[in-house]
Amino acid sequence: MSEAGDTIFVTGLAIHAYHGVMEHESKVGQTFLIDIELSLDLTEASRSNRIASTVSYAEVVDCVYRSFSAERLRLLEAAAGAVAEAVLARFPRVTAVRITVHKPHAPIAATFADVGVSIRRERRG
Repeated sequence: MSEAGDTIFVTGLAIHAYHGVMEHESKVGQTFLIDIELSLDLTEASRSNRIASTVSYAEVVDCVYRSFSAERLRLLEAAAGAVAEAVLARFPRVTAVRITVHKPHAPIAATFADVGVSIRRERRG
């Protein structure tokens, strides 16, 4: 995703939240799994070995947790979009972000392995 092809990722971040169209989803909530993929140039970090040259995983996770949990949204698309925008706003080194939200307990009358959304947003300008 980055010009240098560099990526920082976190997969399987579990967050309990209240997103969904069904009324019970807003009351009981459920655990979502989030995958985060950040594009940024890690050339300086790979040479300097300094945290100031990269993005902290812990700060990214905190940002994602806060933005995903900030309000109840009906659509996963809106929740993923809010997370992507928050990450881009908080971390100027990040040139693009992909957020995948898995909803393992989606109210679907079928057996399925996974369901969710994945969005990619790029820094403008």
